[in-house]
Amino acid sequence: MTGEQMQRDAVHEGRAQVTPAPVSSAARPTALDEIPLEALLLNLDSALRVYARPHFFLWAQGLLQSLIRHEVLVCALGNGDAQNLRAESFATLAPDGAVFGELFQRDSAAARGLFKAWKERRFHPVICDTRDRATLGGGAFAQELQRVGATQVLAHGVCDAAGQVGGFYIFGCRAGAVGPKEAYLVQLALPSLHMAWLRALAGAAGKPQRAAPAGALSSRELEVLHWIHLGKSNFETGAILRISPLTVKNHVQKILRKLNVVNRTQAVSKAFETRVLIP
Repeated sequence: MTGEQMQRDAVHEGRAQVTPAPVSSAARPTALDEIPLEALLLNLDSALRVYARPHFFLWAQGLLQSLIRHEVLVCALGNGDAQNLRAESFATLAPDGAVFGELFQRDSAAARGLFKAWKERRFHPVICDTRDRATLGGGAFAQELQRVGATQVLAHGVCDAAGQVGGFYIFGCRAGAVGPKEAYLVQLALPSLHMAWLRALAGAAGKPQRAAPAGALSSRELEVLHWIHLGKSNFETGAILRISPLTVKNHVQKILRKLNVVNRTQAVSKAFETRVLIP
């Protein structure tokens, strides 16, 4: 009896068992009921009110964290050429969060590797380790991410009609912080993220409706001001930002001086008046 005949007999007798091919969890789309829908909707709504860099910073390092937990966010714009990028970055765990954007802008190997991986995945999000030299190149950008403990990268972008990279966004995360669910979430949120960043850049290029305070606030001061607005004490803010209450107090004093106010309530009011914060 041939193998084919035996298989037919087994099926006829109901003894054959069909084992489906395993499906990779990375390839399986996450069902909507498995993702934090409330957090997603809150982020999409908040993104609509981003019109300036301070707004973008507060959103990216605040509410967006509830959707995709990250230590560093790099926003890059270009025409598909890794040599001609305009990149900026935001971070809470580095004294100068802008360094990551500057390094990515100069590290063309990292940009080329990520763009190539993204296109090979047919424009689906890329998840990789910072030690992945084939994707990130192992240069200064990857090394700086490793130095601050952001050893996992989630990257996604938007392309033009010619298939060239128009905008690219890189989340530097702690090991194990991102997986298929976060990749799906970034696909849902990226159009809002991209448009919010474009509006932030356009707002910076245009004439502001009101004059900003004389002393521009640093990224860390903006973050402290955000938590002041939410009613957090120095101790609570320090715990959230992983800095000491004394350091928070020093930031608060600088904020009061730069905004030319005498207390925290006046600082929040002045920030709203000058559109450093948005309601």
